Amino acid sequence: MTVRLTWVQPEDLVGHELRQAAQDGREAGDVAERWHAAGGDPAPERAGASEPPAPPGLRPLAERLLDELGALECPSARDEPTGLSAIRAACPRWPAPRPRAVSPGPDRLHAAWLGRAVGCLLGKPVEKLPLDGIRALARATGNWPLTTWFTARGLPAELAAAHPWNRRSAPTSLAENIDGMPEDDDLNYPLLALLLLRRHGRDFTTDDVARLWLDELPAGRVFTAERVAYRNLLDGLEPPETARHRNPFREWIGAAIRADVHGWTHPGDPAAAAAQAHRDAVLTHTANGVYGAMFTAAALAEAAGGETDVHGCVAAGLRVVPPRSRYAEAVRLGVATARAEPDFDAVVDRLHAVYAATHHWVHVLPNAALLAAALTHADGDFTRSVCLAVSGGWDTDSNGATAGSLAGLLAGRADALPGHWTAPLKNRLATSVSGFDSVGFDTLAELTHQEVRRP
Repeated sequence: MTVRLTWVQPEDLVGHELRQAAQDGREAGDVAERWHAAGGDPAPERAGASEPPAPPGLRPLAERLLDELGALECPSARDEPTGLSAIRAACPRWPAPRPRAVSPGPDRLHAAWLGRAVGCLLGKPVEKLPLDGIRALARATGNWPLTTWFTARGLPAELAAAHPWNRRSAPTSLAENIDGMPEDDDLNYPLLALLLLRRHGRDFTTDDVARLWLDELPAGRVFTAERVAYRNLLDGLEPPETARHRNPFREWIGAAIRADVHGWTHPGDPAAAAAQAHRDAVLTHTANGVYGAMFTAAALAEAAGGETDVHGCVAAGLRVVPPRSRYAEAVRLGVATARAEPDFDAVVDRLHAVYAATHHWVHVLPNAALLAAALTHADGDFTRSVCLAVSGGWDTDSNGATAGSLAGLLAGRADALPGHWTAPLKNRLATSVSGFDSVGFDTLAELTHQEVRRP
């Protein structure tokens, strides 16, 4: 058997880079013609590698074309800078530095950790499924609108065959199978961020993030932009080139799922949280991919301060994003659509009509719009926040995790979260991050609180 390493084979990356070029407004028609004339395929729609494998002779051409695409002038770069100073200059409402707000106690942070785990776990079995499949599976088991865990109990065999659960996740994430929180990259990254702060403090550098990954993060536990950046590190590239070199996933969602701890540890200071998240994000992402991390960190920092509702948190996140960027446009669309439409299914249908045909399901922009819509529509309610985020499809576990994190902070304490969500977690998290396997969420809250209090 041949090892099919996903997300890094050049012949699988060209189609993704052509799609990103079209979104950026780069003139890539000539490259696309040469690629397709040589027998190259479009980007794999859902998986990380094409089936069947591309002919071996395509790889050298793919490498040349990726470099050509990377050198094309990008019109969107004027409104979507990546450097922090340029981002700040583009944000007229950048939050002013604040004295530290009242520090969130361990119990509020416990709720944030639990909320992130709940939302992630809820989304795991339907990750990669199309929207109609998610709706059909939930309706068939009497769980639509979504209010609780997905289940295979009572599911007609023909429907299960038509919309199979996520192969890797179903054994640990359906209601009948949950036994503690299974490993997931949406939880591994917050653990790494906590470890980063414990080792290097708030003044860590992007190089520190890179070294931590090489020391502690197995290559098989990273995906999309993170896997390309990891490969670039092993090839001898240094940040921020690790984010740019042959990396068509640099504006996908990965950096956003790494931002929670940066927000949790800057209560009431979204500007500092966003700046810290930026240093983490530029290892792997550029422009809108970086804004996803900054928005998330800023919104969570606002929530951690304990003085704002969910709508104020979303507004705080937008203040650290260039207003002319596509990310800001996506968030504004999500918020406006949620406010205008009382039926959330109709909200989701509208967002899918805008993004589904042009963006991969892991791209940051459709997921940003959906997350903003879910948070706005749920109005701070924990169950509705995670359920709406997951029910909208696309990157279900990542959106559920971020929605749960913010809604958990707003709930204020762990016992304010409904027991049918938290009890199956059994206060136990599985992970390959060394020193944390089987750790309790209460312990993670205490460790995070130590970083909040660090001078």
